[in-house]
Amino acid sequence: MATFWTYDYACSIHEEGIFLFCSRWRVVKLLYVITRYVPFLLFVAHLYLNFIPDETSDTCQFVNNICSCLSLVSFVRSECFFILRTYVLWNNNKVVLAVMLSTFVTAFAGSVAAVFSATAVAPFETSLIPGITGCYQSSGSMKLFVPYLLLFGLELLLISLTLTCAIQTWRITNNRSYVAMVKHNIFYYACGLVFSIVNVLTSLLLDYAYSGMFQDFQCIIHAILATRMYLHLWHAERNGDFSAFTSISLSDLTPTTYTEFS
Repeated sequence: MATFWTYDYACSIHEEGIFLFCSRWRVVKLLYVITRYVPFLLFVAHLYLNFIPDETSDTCQFVNNICSCLSLVSFVRSECFFILRTYVLWNNNKVVLAVMLSTFVTAFAGSVAAVFSATAVAPFETSLIPGITGCYQSSGSMKLFVPYLLLFGLELLLISLTLTCAIQTWRITNNRSYVAMVKHNIFYYACGLVFSIVNVLTSLLLDYAYSGMFQDFQCIIHAILATRMYLHLWHAERNGDFSAFTSISLSDLTPTTYTEFS
């Protein structure tokens, strides 16, 4: 996972450098920075968890809780990007925003309760191999499927809202750029849905030693998708090029709204 994230970072470092140094500091830019670099902190915490010297059960639990907090922060920030994009698609519809936020808050509260109640009773073991240190969690609670089930519900809502908006607009317009942008949104949401389903199934059917790998992988994928989406959006607006599929700007749909994402 660290290699995958590093490769993605290396591929986009030039575009990201331009964005960080040339764009103005706003709330959305701060959201981008947090979403982009929280996975790096997560990797550091996991490495420390795997190689911590003179580990005890309490120390392992404390570091594991830090990892859980970082994962939740990453998921929350990533979903904020997707909610904002759907909100703009619906032309700043307050009812749609209220529905999305209420679902988001419910999913977040349920996820926090499930994650920390599950990790509080998860046993930690030390390696039986001499010279190998670190914390090893051989089993986990089945409650860990709950956050991904709630996340699946939130993403299903977002993709449903996107499709509904597309159908309504399709009846009154034939804007190709709008169609491409909707396809762009659906691609991201579909990726999230697939990973959520995989994590629900692996959490229920596989041991934690295997299912935990998919959980962390989804966290990284969500962060990459959300930040890449916004990075392409910003460069498309800056260069005035909305022809590329991955560079469709929200300003094509709502010019006055895009200032929130500049």
